[in-house]
Parts: sequence; C-alpha cells; structure tokens
Amino acid sequence: MATPDSLALFTGLGLSEHKARETLKNAALSTQLREAATQAQQTLGSTIDKATGTLLYGLASRLRDTRRLSFLVSYIASKKIHTEPQLSAALEYVRSHPLDPIDTMDFEQECGVGVMVTPEQIEEAVEATINRHRAQILVERYRFNMGLLMGEARAALKWADGKMIKHEVDMQVLHLLGPKMEADLEKKPKVAKARLEETDQGTAKDVVENGEASGQTLSLMEQLRGEALKFHKPGENYKTPGYVTTPHTMDLLKQHLEITGGQVRTRFPPEPNGILHIGHAKAINFNFGYAKANNGICFLRFDDTNPEKEEEKFFTAIYDMVTWLGYTPYKVTYASDYFDQLYAWAVELIHRGQAYVCHQRGEELKGHNPLPSPWRDRPLEESLLLFEAMRKGKFSEGEATLRMKLVMEDGKMDPVAYRVKYTPHHRTGDKWCIYPTYDYTHCLCDSIEHITHSLCTKEFQARRSSYFWLCNALDVYCPVQWEYGRLNLHYAVVSKRKILQLVAAGAVRDWDDPRLFTLTALKRRGFPPEAINNFCARVGVTVAQTTMEPHLLEACVRDVLNDTAPRAMAVLESLQVVITNFPAAKPLDIQVPNFPADETKGFHQVPFAPIVFIERTDFKEEPEPGYKRLAWGQPVGLRHTGYVIELQHVVKDPSGCVKRLEVTCRRADAGEKPKAFIHWVSQPLMCEIRLYERLFHHKNPEDPAEVPGGFLSDLNPASLQVVEEALVDCSVALAKPFDKFQFERLGYFSVDPDSRQGQVLYFTHLSLQ
Repeated sequence: MATPDSLALFTGLGLSEHKARETLKNAALSTQLREAATQAQQTLGSTIDKATGTLLYGLASRLRDTRRLSFLVSYIASKKIHTEPQLSAALEYVRSHPLDPIDTMDFEQECGVGVMVTPEQIEEAVEATINRHRAQILVERYRFNMGLLMGEARAALKWADGKMIKHEVDMQVLHLLGPKMEADLEKKPKVAKARLEETDQGTAKDVVENGEASGQTLSLMEQLRGEALKFHKPGENYKTPGYVTTPHTMDLLKQHLEITGGQVRTRFPPEPNGILHIGHAKAINFNFGYAKANNGICFLRFDDTNPEKEEEKFFTAIYDMVTWLGYTPYKVTYASDYFDQLYAWAVELIHRGQAYVCHQRGEELKGHNPLPSPWRDRPLEESLLLFEAMRKGKFSEGEATLRMKLVMEDGKMDPVAYRVKYTPHHRTGDKWCIYPTYDYTHCLCDSIEHITHSLCTKEFQARRSSYFWLCNALDVYCPVQWEYGRLNLHYAVVSKRKILQLVAAGAVRDWDDPRLFTLTALKRRGFPPEAINNFCARVGVTVAQTTMEPHLLEACVRDVLNDTAPRAMAVLESLQVVITNFPAAKPLDIQVPNFPADETKGFHQVPFAPIVFIERTDFKEEPEPGYKRLAWGQPVGLRHTGYVIELQHVVKDPSGCVKRLEVTCRRADAGEKPKAFIHWVSQPLMCEIRLYERLFHHKNPEDPAEVPGGFLSDLNPASLQVVEEALVDCSVALAKPFDKFQFERLGYFSVDPDSRQGQVLYFTHLSLQ
C-alpha cells in the first residue's frame, strides 16, 4: 500500500499522483527512486525542482547497477548533470565500467558534466559550418546534404540539443537561399525504387534502414504507378503466385469483369472500436492511393462485427480522418450490410460439410496446440439445427460456435466463423445474437464488393489460406490478398487497448492528446494532412515492417509549414522593457512580413509602443563569453522595427529578481550594427501555450527487455508543460482552431480547439523533439 510519505515524496518530484502510485507498485523502481530522492533532498537542503525530479526518475528507472546510484545522484542534485543527454551519457559510462572505480575526471569529460551550450554558441557553430560549405550550398541549393551541416555542428557542440541545431540550420539555410524554387523541387534523376512483389520468401527490399529514409523521393502516386508494385491486373487473379484455382475460377472471374469493367477496386476496412493511428495513414494512402493511381475506386468499409466494442464516435472519427487526409470513399459500406448474405453462406457451408457447431470453450481453443474438437465430425443435420438454435438465442455466450474445417498457415485449426453475443448492434439492433468473425467476414465482403486487390498488413499473411479457402469452398468470386509492411514509430504506443489504459490512467487527456500518434492527435497537434501523406510516401511501399524515428515525420511537417505558416512573434517568459525616449507620441504601426524570405506573400501590422516585452533569457546582467543578446554595454536590435535598444537601468523587486528594464533607443542605421536582433511583443494578447515532450523515455516502451516495468512505467512526467501567461502579438487575434503560425525563434504552433474567439487562445507546440 502506498504510504502518504511515499506519495508526497514522489509527487514532490513532479510525478502526478497516479504516476506516483503506479511507481510504488514496482518495488525495485520505487525503492531506487526513494533512495535517489532522499539523497537529493539531503544534498539540496530544499525542495527538489521539477527538472531535477525528472532526471532522478529517469535515473531510477534506467540504472541497472544500484552501486552507482549515490554517485550519479550527487551529480544531478548539484546540477552538474542537468540535461537528458548528459544523463544518458552518464548511464552509458557506468554501464561500460561495471567493475572499475570511477575516474571522476574521465567521467566528467565523457559525460559533459557542467557544460552549458547557449543558443549563441549554436548560432555561431551553425554559421561557421555553413560558411565552410557556402560555395557548394549556393550551387546545389536545397539538394545539398543538410545532414552534413547537422553532423558538423553536432561535432563542434557535442552536448547541444539536436532540435535546436536542426532549427538553426533550417533558419540560416533559408536566410541564405530564400524559399525553395521550382528547380529545387525537381526529382533527382536516379532514385532507388522500392519493389513490392510476391517472392518465395514474401519479402522485398526495404527503403528504410535503421529508422531513416534512404533517399526515396518518389511521390506515392509515382511509386504506385511505376515499378514499385507488381500486382495482377483485374481479372488475372489466377496469375498470382499461390492463388488457388478451382473448376469454377475462370467463370467467376469472367462474371467479375462483366460487373467491374476491369476497374481496380480496393477497400480500407477499419474496425470501429478505436481511433486511427499513424500506421493507418499508410494503409489509407496505400488503399486509396493505389486505386487513384490506376483510375479505380476505393470503398471505406467498417468491419462492424463486434458490437461490444463499437461506438458511434469511432465511426465518425474514422470517416473524418480519411477525408482529412484528402480521400473521398467511392462508397461507405459496413460488414453489417451483408449479415443476411453472410448467414445464408454459413448455412451453405454447413450443407457442404465444411463447417460444424462446436461446444469447446474459448480457453480450450487458446495456445499453440489446442485439442481437436470432438464435434468436428458431427452430422450435417445436427449442425444445421444447432446453428439455427444459436441464431434464435438458445445458447449462452461461449456455449457454442460455428467453426470452419481448415488448417491455417500458422497451424491454427478450424477457425471460428460465428459466435454468440447478446449485445445490440448499432445498426441492426436486436435482430442478431450471433456475429461473424474477421476470418469469416473479410474475404466474403471483399467478394461481394468485387474487390480486385485486398491490401492487408503483414500479420494477416497467416489468414491468406483461409481467405482463399472460404471463397472457393462457397464457389464465389475470390479476390487476391496482398500483404505489405506495417508502419510503426519509436517512442509510441498505438494499440487501442493500451491507449485506453493511458486515458484511464490520466496520462493523456483522450484519444486526441497531442502526445499520442493517433491521427486525431496529430491533427490536434497541428500536423497538416499533406505532411502525413508525404511521410507515407517517403517511407515507401514495402513489404518489410518499418519503424521510423518521429523526427522524420516532423521534418515532413516543417517542409509544409515553412511555406504555409505565417510568422508571428510570441514571448513565453516575458520581461518588461520600457523605452524612455520612445520616438513618437503614440504607438507606431510596424509592417512585419508574413514570410520574411518571400515578402510577396504579404505583411501584417503590429503596434510598437514605449513598453515592449522580450524573452527573459534575452537579457543577462552578467553574460558569459559569446553571449550576443541584451546586456550592459551591448545593445540589440528589435526585429522589424529598424530600432536598436541600449540598457540604462535594471529595476528589481525586493527579492532581487529583475522586474523590468529601462532602455533608450536609436535608429539601427544611426550607429554600429548590433550583434543580434531579438523578437518582442507590444500591446500583446495573453495566451496559453502547451509545450510537449515525448510521452515515453525509451524508443520501444512496449519491449520488456527495454522497459521491464511495462509501458506505463516509462511515462515521461515532464511530457506536458503549460505556459499559462505567454504573450503573442495581435496579428493572431482572429485565428481559428487549427490555424498554424511560426513564432519567431520558438518554432511552429497550432491554435488548439479549446480556443474560442474573443477568449484566451490556446496554442499547441508541434514538435515533440
């Protein structure tokens, strides 16, 4: 049982009460975290701040050699280790020195202890790197390998934040080259094409290596039209390796062609028991994209055969996400549309001696080698009467099932076709108390809709045998099932069951929490749908399963928003600045370009008054070497105003905290150019800004080897930070939910749906890096 003292100790580290209780359930983790927190409190002699608490939790959850706990806690408590990269390096160091006494000088050097990397240092390192390659960049423009710039800047600043380097590279390259021109967007002449074709092993060369795209630049449409797919033509199903033919096959294909006219037909068949995630985006693009690339049609078919788990909100959300990604279904259908036909076929299957009613319980059918059913050879007439009794509600749930007589590719014997469920259906009400399974429903619905290419993820390969078997057992048209690799992301959980656990635990607010990788969450975070489609194209059409790094998805988002999200200025932690010699009797109207690199895209107007607000980090009384922002004797320019301000007086509150600055201003062209120009706001709007970090600490939170305590033990307690009184310039006053902006020097932000016009605006930060 959790004691009040333990709960108070862990919540004092910044953990939510639920997270603290979950931690206490893990005896090893809670013991280690309690020791770490207690020691840190003794060292600090005061309350542990949230940043330190997060590091202590990360240490306790990841440290395997408990002998090193006290040593590492001392570095965290003394702020000598104050960032995640330093902690990761420290953990790696002690792992690689299990028996040796720690050489503190070597340890501190290897782990960047005490190193502080400032934004100015990053700016200078990137500038120096770009200057070394300037001539080549000007020639190659955006074809230049930007990864080289990132790599060299990282080499110069080992402990720098990677996302800050990436942002600085993007900004400086944009400043040097301007926006992308048509020539920059042309495809490279030589591209390695992904091939998805049926082979003996059922695999294809992957275009993704180690979570990184390998330079695939073809659009999805180009991949689907070209050599990327070696699918059969409509009506030529029999030419597909492994396709099962019968004496009726050719006649059925002829009838099929008469109905479809040789048209390509696909379908996207989600279960309406949860929200779509990033993996479904690939499936949507693949199914709808293949049909579109071949002038065909694609159905949106809801696989609504389990009324216990289906909710109306899921039907609506799935349809909304398909259309949000830019696709219009040829027709929206439901498996329940065909319940009468499916039942009639089940009766026919029994008549043909290919199905029987079984009374084995669900637990008896689990495992690798379940016992054969003793009812497999019961008389047809008996199964027909019992199946009718199932339909009339004469059996309780689990007391009887209808099973098909076949052995599947994975060795599973006699899969269930129908089971009893006394749950009203959202479309058919109480008409049915028996419902078909996926193994029975899917191929027959494909047959009814005359699907030509049944595209499924790789795990359904084991069902291909039952797919072909069932269509042929009933002598109906048999489509071809093709498998492709799932798309997964590191640092993510996409299982519906596990997302429900996260929601129930209070770790996320709902299915659309921006820390998740559901499509509704990505929409709420502000990701443009075309960026998600571009990401799917970049991953490529492959059979091999791919697990991508989230930053590759975010790179696709930046590519879109760089050309579509207007700039604005916002201040997260404000410091008031009073201009004592303001050059006008009333505020000035400043014209700010919506896109500084392309002023043809227009301007917006912001006021410039005697009182402005700057980021508190843009001023230091005692700056370190290399600091370029406002300081004594070091003026700075105010972006877009044409003015430079110089410090005259620092006003502090009784506790010694800087309350406001008093400065004078001059025209920028009336003296020496300042070392830096900073952003600012004047007569601003107050807004709430939500800053997100990754929800999980580890790349694979569901992997027991990486996270022994389970994914709920891997939650990052600092994954959401809320800035309640941020300031933003008035150009965003009329913004609507999902409008996107690039706040200068801060990144991309989207207006959250919580916002209501005339009230406080809520902004979501797009990046999770």
